[in-house]
Amino acid sequence: MRKLLSLFIVPLVAAATLATVGSPATAHPTKPFPARIALPDGFTPEGLTIGRGTTVYVGSILDGAIWRGDLRTGRGSVLVPGAPGTDKAGLKLDQQGRLWTADYSGGGASVYDAGTGAKLAHYQFNDQPGVSYINDLVITKRAVYFTDSALQVLYVVPLGPGGRLPAPNAFRVLQLSGPAATPDVYHNGIVELPDGDLLVAQMLSGTLVRIDPRTGRSRLVDLGGYSVERADGLVLRGRTLYVIRNLSNVIAVVRMNAGFTAGVVQREVTGPQLRSPATGDLLGSALYVVNGRFDVESTPTTDYDIIRVPA
Repeated sequence: MRKLLSLFIVPLVAAATLATVGSPATAHPTKPFPARIALPDGFTPEGLTIGRGTTVYVGSILDGAIWRGDLRTGRGSVLVPGAPGTDKAGLKLDQQGRLWTADYSGGGASVYDAGTGAKLAHYQFNDQPGVSYINDLVITKRAVYFTDSALQVLYVVPLGPGGRLPAPNAFRVLQLSGPAATPDVYHNGIVELPDGDLLVAQMLSGTLVRIDPRTGRSRLVDLGGYSVERADGLVLRGRTLYVIRNLSNVIAVVRMNAGFTAGVVQREVTGPQLRSPATGDLLGSALYVVNGRFDVESTPTTDYDIIRVPA
């Protein structure tokens, strides 16, 4: 994403075995998933989420467009057309087939039908352009939580029975305390922990904080001195946390302890395929990451892509 406005499924080598009478079984490996998927030139992506099967969605921080593609074929097209002033950062798909977006400089969030692209709801958290930046989100069973990179709050949209969408004004602002209330840390990626607490990346301070979603109280996560500076997206599977660090061009793979109070960096993924990676999602044995290219000026001919790395 244009931070502060300046600021391999390793092919599931699933072999199908065909046996015929009088002949040995023959293995037919599936076609490898592409290691790179091109997005439209000039798209300026930020959020990425994977849906049912091999469907992937990517949002634009430039004009709010949403692109839908297939990780198996690499082909796709724009699902939601872009429009001035609708820039989107974080993007997540819920179990009801709805796309939730963090409307970055717009001070709110929107919900779309993932099949048709129709807009289903909008929640306006504030009206402070240039002061508030709604950056990322996590969907839980009871609510959707949004980070604000400039303000020390979380926005909470409660979900009704069966995930029913609430009224436009039925959200609350959760004031943060402790290290999460420190100014200028730039809250970004967010995931839910098994006990219901929330884990949030503080991009500029290079730290992770645990937040109690009921009270807003927080504490730092001990990473043994490791800095996650430029932490953008967070992806959690079991006790393995992937920290996508945009301008650092690094994906840190962290093994968390049983209580999720501390973690040890097991390895760093680097390489020329990482070009200011922003956010990602898991499918099988691969992590798919979108390159935001925040170190270059976006033009109509700037190329963008999704890449696949081993999880």
